[in-house]
Amino acid sequence: MAENRHVKGSYWLETAPGGPQPPLTEDLDVDVAVIGAGIAGLSTAWELMRAGRRVAVLEAGQVAAGVTGHTTAKLTVLHTLIYDKLRRTRGPEGARLYARSQSEAVERAGEIADELGVDCDWERRSAYTYAGEAGRVEELRAEAAAAREAGLSASFVTETGLPFPVAGAVRVTDQAQFHPRKYLLALVEDLVAAGAAVHEHTAVIGLDEGEPCRLSTDTGATVTARDVVVATHYPIFDRSLLFTRLSPRRELVVAGTIDRAQDPDGMYITPDEGTRSVRTAPWDGDRRLLIVTGEHFTPGTGDTRTRFDHLAAWATRHFPDVDLTHAWATQDNDPTDTVPLVGPLHPGARHTYVATGFGGWGMSGGIMAGRLLRALLTGEECAWSELYDPRRLRSTVREAPAFLKHQAQVARHFVGDRLRPAPPLESLPPGEGAVVRVNGDRLAVYRDDEGALHAVSPRCTHMGCLVSFNGAEDAWECPCHGSRFDTNGKVIQGPATKPLERRDI
Repeated sequence: MAENRHVKGSYWLETAPGGPQPPLTEDLDVDVAVIGAGIAGLSTAWELMRAGRRVAVLEAGQVAAGVTGHTTAKLTVLHTLIYDKLRRTRGPEGARLYARSQSEAVERAGEIADELGVDCDWERRSAYTYAGEAGRVEELRAEAAAAREAGLSASFVTETGLPFPVAGAVRVTDQAQFHPRKYLLALVEDLVAAGAAVHEHTAVIGLDEGEPCRLSTDTGATVTARDVVVATHYPIFDRSLLFTRLSPRRELVVAGTIDRAQDPDGMYITPDEGTRSVRTAPWDGDRRLLIVTGEHFTPGTGDTRTRFDHLAAWATRHFPDVDLTHAWATQDNDPTDTVPLVGPLHPGARHTYVATGFGGWGMSGGIMAGRLLRALLTGEECAWSELYDPRRLRSTVREAPAFLKHQAQVARHFVGDRLRPAPPLESLPPGEGAVVRVNGDRLAVYRDDEGALHAVSPRCTHMGCLVSFNGAEDAWECPCHGSRFDTNGKVIQGPATKPLERRDI
């Protein structure tokens, strides 16, 4: 696997390339501007278009090609171990509202796929949260009980379709899995057919929260809108201070084909072993595509190549006949108080909204966010708007230890990474990057396979933390808030909106 993991990336992008959408080149006036074309942004735009709003979607890269294009694409209400915690921190009603909102999102995806007639490999499967060690059994029993109390068809089981024994598992039946890009490209096609504006390669670089709001873009065009939705996975505007409540997490994925008879027939995840998630997708008549994720880590920390090797070894150990063909990585943002943040962008916001912090469950979360934001922007009632409101304070105070731990990690990187010894430039081999010292200054330098040097400032343009090199994906990554840049400093992933400054050697 180590030799061919750069050959193929995301299976979803490879099998649904889609057609390009034009950059925005002229000023635009709409009812709602949605920034970000992942599942949250496109679901929001589609719901608002169906509610009669004139909508524009602005995407810095390609639609459904960022985090959404690198997901495992499980549509489930079983989000590892969450319901027992919600029952304790938000009360039984909070847990019920969470379960109901996520359940309705799963069903909404099925309804939309049927309505649009899209073949998105839709399959119904049971979802499992399992543990291999007996020490977690009581925790799993409590989770099953809390999920049942929240209204889900949950049960504690000891038998699964996995090719190894488990100590126990929580099972929720009648969940779903799909091809996320085929689904979202159908939404884009329907949006464009209805007259909505969808623009790729159009980065938003400024927001004026007036009445109306005005967005400035890197193409020079301005978008005027009554309402603005920031659905960029990690909010690109710091005025909300949400970066203090989000912890970035990167996770690796390997995939390959197995015989249909080896299909474990379900969607599985464990909180152990750095998390391991297992499911399959359609491939051909005799084989299925096995998708295994795990090895989560903070961006910019550790050896990503070694983590890929660990994950591939785990997959081949448990599925010896797997033919690994794909490898990619994804990124998630964990909210410090468990629940996503969907609603007004900040306490004083009147016409700006945000959807973020899905904690690895962005498929159901993004669809839920679309429905919730439609309700907020059209004046409809939504029973769970308070649960997800970003302005909430009670739960933030209640779960202050997680908040303080995140801030301590950021501070440790901000200070500690500057004290770490930097290797000399001469030690950098071809195909590698590192923060090195050149004439007394720190530079982030990548030496390509031909030996040419590419130097940029190591200071992340978001808040100044020092980046680190991810050799498996050839990217500079910020360990504080998860911004990512290519070897020439161009932004791959926010919250940063400006590239790393180029440097000469």
